[in-house]
Amino acid sequence: MSQRVPGTAGAPGFGLVMTALVVVYVVWGSTYLGIRIVVEEAPPLTSMGLRYATAGVLLGAVLTVRGGLRRLRLTRRQALGAAALGLFLPVLGNGMVSVAENLGAPSGVTALLIAIAPLIIVVFRVAEGDRPGPLTLAGVLLGFAGLAVLVLLGRGGAGDFPLGAALLVLFASSCWALGSYLQPRLPLPEDVFVTTVYEMLFGGAMLTVLGFVSGERFTGDYSARTWLALAYLVVFGSVVAFTAYVWLLDSAPISLVATYAYVNPVVAVFLGWLVLSEAVTGAVLAGGAIVVLAVALVITAERPRRTPEVALASSGEPLPETAADGDLEPTG
Repeated sequence: MSQRVPGTAGAPGFGLVMTALVVVYVVWGSTYLGIRIVVEEAPPLTSMGLRYATAGVLLGAVLTVRGGLRRLRLTRRQALGAAALGLFLPVLGNGMVSVAENLGAPSGVTALLIAIAPLIIVVFRVAEGDRPGPLTLAGVLLGFAGLAVLVLLGRGGAGDFPLGAALLVLFASSCWALGSYLQPRLPLPEDVFVTTVYEMLFGGAMLTVLGFVSGERFTGDYSARTWLALAYLVVFGSVVAFTAYVWLLDSAPISLVATYAYVNPVVAVFLGWLVLSEAVTGAVLAGGAIVVLAVALVITAERPRRTPEVALASSGEPLPETAADGDLEPTG
């Protein structure tokens, strides 16, 4: 959900900026691991529904304390816009990621496949008549080459990664990209935090209903490990890291903040290997390196025209998105 965040005067301390940046790097990079742990026991859709509904209530409560209930007001058109974001990002984006990880998608490779979202956004821009520069297009072609390596060569040794799960992750990434592309064109509240509250509430409600309709039952009879992972996703993935990201956009150079987009997948692969012993094969390393390089290339090519914008990742994981003028933007 991206809305413009005004810049502020005064430079914060280097240590504070780096602390916030590390929070975004590690927390958003670790959300894929958190999802994988949750869905080992809990149903994917309803557990993510609980995550987003709880995070929306928590953030809404904080905003109410700081600005009163009036701060949460929105029009019918803004509510529809927030609901559309809830559908594309938390439901079709994060919800499908959770289903794919439940089907066996390794968390690290999932993060690498999701990382192609900014490249898909460029495809949407071209379809609309925009003409990105040669460096941007080169980055997109490079990214899809890395994607082919991951899907065609990397699955065999990536720890039982079924083709269906891989395709579902790519579908989730495409939905996330489409939602991010449409976001600046939707009627949304001026306050990015208010937009975030309603996107998470609508998304959480839709995920919960979809889960129950599909036959899921969230019994609550899960291990402490599952509950801790879910609490981590709620508090740190959906609230703390997003707040740190918004603060960084207001306090640090956008060129520095945007580095999260190609650091998060690296963190995800490392944590998946360290915590869950997910296989990291030569194909995964090669394909992942190509994808990360492609994302860095596209972000670098788009940077000169960029203005800071914000969006909440469906899983708490950020992805570059487009601004109203078609430029690539980071999300939170």
